[in-house]
Amino acid sequence: MAKSKRKSLIPATLIPGDGIGPEIIKATVSVLDALEAPFEWDVQIAGMAAVTEHLDPLPEATLASIRRTGLALKGPLTTPVGGGFRSINVRLREEFKLFGNVRPGKTTIPGGRFDDIDIVLIRENLEGLYVGFDHYIPIDNDPHGAAISSGVNTRAGCRRIARFAFEYAVKNGRKKITIIHKANILKALTGIFLETALEVAKEYEGRVQVDDRIVDACAMQLVMNPWQFDVLLTTNLFGDILSDEIAGLVGGLGMTPGANIGEHAAIFEAVHGSAPDIAGKGIANPIAVMNAAAMMLDHVERQDLAKRLREAIHATVNEDNVRTGDLGGKATTAEFTNAIIRRIEGKASPVKVASKNKASKKKS
Repeated sequence: MAKSKRKSLIPATLIPGDGIGPEIIKATVSVLDALEAPFEWDVQIAGMAAVTEHLDPLPEATLASIRRTGLALKGPLTTPVGGGFRSINVRLREEFKLFGNVRPGKTTIPGGRFDDIDIVLIRENLEGLYVGFDHYIPIDNDPHGAAISSGVNTRAGCRRIARFAFEYAVKNGRKKITIIHKANILKALTGIFLETALEVAKEYEGRVQVDDRIVDACAMQLVMNPWQFDVLLTTNLFGDILSDEIAGLVGGLGMTPGANIGEHAAIFEAVHGSAPDIAGKGIANPIAVMNAAAMMLDHVERQDLAKRLREAIHATVNEDNVRTGDLGGKATTAEFTNAIIRRIEGKASPVKVASKNKASKKKS
């Protein structure tokens, strides 16, 4: 029996990360264990810990593990600002051709400035201005007299992410995709993205509605009437910025997960930083990486467990009123994690918490 159960396990790479990463990853693994999630972890390091041990922020052993498993859950990794090594997240996306970045923003705690938010941003992950074609031109005695950056969008890359977005919408019952661009100014770089996405949209007529927005108009409308949006499809840089704005609508990056999807690998993560100022204090909020784990469960077709995990998180913060400090509570990371485990095991005693009832706003 034990051998049969062992065969049913899914190999997955686990990267604790930097700062608060090891704490929130430990919390998430504890919750997944309570769910009896089918993952067999191969723990590897990346980031500052890897620099200390291997003089490389992304060691070959870590890459080899992901090549073998095709699946990873990771904590936040520190990227030096300005100098130092290149973003490990970008390197991972390039190494495993993780072309699709999925970042959902969904209200967890009702009663805030924005309520009933349920938006998914799908971002092209490999092209645009993030290809890193940067260089300086010396002027007079200044070796950095001018800085130049080039962006690249290919027809094939635009078609691939557009089809991914429309297939995501169909599979997940989403009704509308809004294509975000700057084709009025960046006519070639983002014009090809808009043009190609509209071509792909024709294949889904009658199944998924489509419209488009200029990126700056979208940024404004997200804080004026976010309920008009369902799925946003956009390029690399715009997606990075707008996904953080969407996170702000639902309580911040501490609530927001992300998935990086390719043909042969998928990496799930908390999209927030490593928060070194609170590392080791036991007060970090693990919801983002727990939500990332729920996305990972969806990916391996264990939607049943993903649903139970999301329901446990929702009940813990809204019915039991157990929250970490950033959410207005006093729970430590461990206390919050234990409360979720009790919910999963059906042992929680719900605490009725008064909440503001706001009028529900529906998407148009």
